[in-house]
Amino acid sequence: MDDEPLSDWAERRDAKIGRLRAVPLVPGESLKGSHLNPEAPRAIQRWNGYTWEPYGFASDLAETRRILYPEAFTPPAAVSAPQPLRSGTGRHRKPR
Repeated sequence: MDDEPLSDWAERRDAKIGRLRAVPLVPGESLKGSHLNPEAPRAIQRWNGYTWEPYGFASDLAETRRILYPEAFTPPAAVSAPQPLRSGTGRHRKPR
């Protein structure tokens, strides 16, 4: 059997440290898809390399997504106004 070196495995494990996940706080149910019970509160957990530890709390799915994916909710950078077409002789230009 071709085993990977322990250092490669440790690097892969350490790369996942700090990853967040949300666990719905619904009685009697196991972990399921995030789209189920969108109004249910969720516990935010953080991976510390060995186990999932409590990190935070979210009141519903929308707040959970803002915590887990902050880059999706940041406003885009200001976009400059489009530049008018310059005169030229490119092959896509009509001859005058």
